[in-house]
Amino acid sequence: MSQLRVLNTSIFLFFVFIIQETVIARIHFPFNGFSLYIAALMVLLSLEDRAGSLVFGFIGGLVMDLSTSATTPFGQWALAMTFIGYIFSVNRESLGDFIDRPLLFVLFVCASSAISMVIFLLIGVLLGQENGPFLRNILLILANTFWTFLIIPIFLPVIIRIRKMLLTNRERV
Repeated sequence: MSQLRVLNTSIFLFFVFIIQETVIARIHFPFNGFSLYIAALMVLLSLEDRAGSLVFGFIGGLVMDLSTSATTPFGQWALAMTFIGYIFSVNRESLGDFIDRPLLFVLFVCASSAISMVIFLLIGVLLGQENGPFLRNILLILANTFWTFLIIPIFLPVIIRIRKMLLTNRERV
């Protein structure tokens, strides 16, 4: 993986994060909200190789820690997303190629975004952080999963195309 690709993908993640914070976070979805950023990050992590999923999991988590609405310790999202990237990298062979099966890919992105939020909450509990009522957190995770299932099929082809454009010539072969 080249340094230029890491830079370009980091800029893409930051751009999606800005869209998330300025546009999507302002939309009032019924039953809580939707995170395009987490869904896009899950798509990128699932398409990466072993090293890429770890690196982009960490970088994606650091970008999420920049959120002005987050009242969590800096690095909590980075730790959660690095853990998700590790899970993806270890199970890369069993995940297979999702591009041929779009419905399975959407379901995988929904499930992995829900698992990343659960891991984030568990890390918060380990750090002694007040996470709010249990039922509210479960409703937030379920609502995000529902909206991800409905909305990510629109953005999935765009994210896959942009990722292909970010690959270097050696990586495209």
